Amino acid sequence: MERHQHAVFALVSRMAGADAADDLAQETFLRVFRALPEFTPHGQARLSTWILTIGTRVAIDHLRRVKPFQADVVTLPSSDASPERAAAAKGLGQRIAAAVEALPATYRAAFILRGYHELSLQEIAQALDCDVNTVKSRLGRARAMLRSRLRGERDDART
Repeated sequence: MERHQHAVFALVSRMAGADAADDLAQETFLRVFRALPEFTPHGQARLSTWILTIGTRVAIDHLRRVKPFQADVVTLPSSDASPERAAAAKGLGQRIAAAVEALPATYRAAFILRGYHELSLQEIAQALDCDVNTVKSRLGRARAMLRSRLRGERDDART
């Protein structure tokens, strides 16, 4: 648990928000401990992937039960950044977080597992219980939705 708690907490907080992260991380580890006898160390998935799979499913189940979360974004500008640049970086981080938040849960899960946790396409497919082509499709659609939303916000800001 100590080795994987940070990754699980980061995953569930990015997927479902900081308010639910503690409960979802705890639920994830309860499910891990219950299912641990079924895990085969020489099977297809590494332990870390298997745990993140459970965390992903816990977060998706949560998202199906509740309304979308309000993203919490922490941006750490460099110490030599001007206040204007720091404010711009924070604003960009908030816009990106809001765009990720707006993604459908399955697209958000694939995007977070790939972008933040650097899982392979095969590992994401296992985590989401789908085939690799579905993962590729979800990632492509998630990226297209993010580009569209962020471009739209930039265009709205100019007018």
